[in-house]
Order: sequence, then C-alpha cells, then structure tokens
Amino acid sequence: MVVVALRDPQARWIALGALPPEQAPWLKRVAAGPSRRELSDADWRDRVAEFVPSLEHPVPLIADTAYAEVARAPYASIRSAQSQLDAARLQAWLDDPSLARRRPLYTLLLGVAGGAPAARRVEQQVATAARERDVTDLSALLMADMELRGTSRVAWIERTYLLNRSRSPAEVQAALLALSEQGGVDARVPRARVVEAYRAFIRSGHALAGYVAPDLGRWKDWSAVPDYAALVKSGARQHPASYFAILMYLDSAPTVEARAAAAALRARAASS
Repeated sequence: MVVVALRDPQARWIALGALPPEQAPWLKRVAAGPSRRELSDADWRDRVAEFVPSLEHPVPLIADTAYAEVARAPYASIRSAQSQLDAARLQAWLDDPSLARRRPLYTLLLGVAGGAPAARRVEQQVATAARERDVTDLSALLMADMELRGTSRVAWIERTYLLNRSRSPAEVQAALLALSEQGGVDARVPRARVVEAYRAFIRSGHALAGYVAPDLGRWKDWSAVPDYAALVKSGARQHPASYFAILMYLDSAPTVEARAAAAALRARAASS
C-alpha cells in the first residue's frame, strides 16, 4: 500500500488514505480529469459512469472518492447510470447502519435502479416519513418515489406537503427540492407538471411561495406571473427570502403585468 497525500494552499501535506500500487492508473486518471466547473453534461455522464462501479469499493479511499464524485453529480447524470445500478446491492447498503450518511445518494440511486421491491420500499418509507413528520432524507425519498412511480405522485406531494398548512417549513422545502430536481431533468415527471404544482403552491398563499420563483425564472416559464400578481394584490405575508425571489422573477418576466406587480410589491415594502 502507498499513502496518497495532497498539498493544501498553506503548503501542508494532508494524507488522504492508502492505495494499492496496482491502483495507481486509477489515481492518475482521477487526478488528470477536468475540474468540476469545466465539466459538460456529457463529461458528467462519463464521470458518473466511471465512479458508480467503485461505490463501496473494498479500498476505502476509492470508495470515498467514488461516493463524493457521484454525490456531487447533477441528477440528470445520475439518472444516466441506470444500467450500472444493482437495486439489491443498493438496498443492502441502505440497510447498513455504518453507511447512514450515504443514504440520501443511495436512495436516489435506488429510485433510478427501479423495480417492484424498490418501489415498495420507498413507498413505505415515504408514508412513514409523512405520518411521523420526519424530514430525514425526505427530499431523496420523494425524488425516488417520483422516479419509481411517475407523475401520479405529484398530486400526493401537493396534498401532503405543499397545500397542507400543518406541515413544517422544513417539510415543505424538502418537497420543493424534490420537485425542483425532477422538473430540472424534465423526464420521469414532466416539467409542465412540476410547474402546475408550483402554481398551485403560489395560489395557496403560502409564506414560502416565492421559493419556486428561481426555478420558474431559470426555466423561462412566465405562466406564474398572474399567480404572483394575485398574491401581491392579496397582501399575503411572505418570508423575506420569498419576497426577494418573487421580485426577481417579476423583474425578469417580459410582461406588463409582471412590471406592474413588481411595482406594487416595491410600493408595499416601502410603506410597511
């Protein structure tokens, strides 16, 4: 075994772990790769394909590196690795207490791997989380649930989390994050269905209604302008971060109605 170390900006050497000499080509390949900021969508798919087989490798340094690289990958790239995933292995890892911190990623991968046993497992865990108001790994569970069961689950998420005022902000934000990721890839759950759920959330007048605005703006979807205009007119109270997100969305929207709503929102803020 050889010790692998790197030098930090303060010129200190930090030991990362031990590696068998025969794994030196793997290390060189990893070190020579482009920085994450330089990766294209195709590069990310290749990177995920490279590291998925090394998840839980018997050499800890390889296993840790593989986990870190896959966990950082965009969700679309993770979905592209479906043919490499083994649902039974993933379920075994999810049942291993020593891998608890890796459960969010392995839950996502289980949803992508698919299969009836995976669907039953995730459905049971989602139901338990909703009943017990547990936010542990909730975003990953909801993403996997939608990946496994498709668009039909969006209505349940709306009823259970987005339109249920008894839910905590943490639960609502977890549900919104899951929808955001699914809408971002626009695949198993069409983006149009996510937008529909977002608009229902806005119309509910929830204090976090602006949290979906960045997604809508990024997707250049201005269909929610009337909903936000009505929200502004209603005077519904918003979380400060929600207020600014709504304002940015309205400022970006290319419509007269959006400009008027943004002006009204600024006037209301100035007078409060």
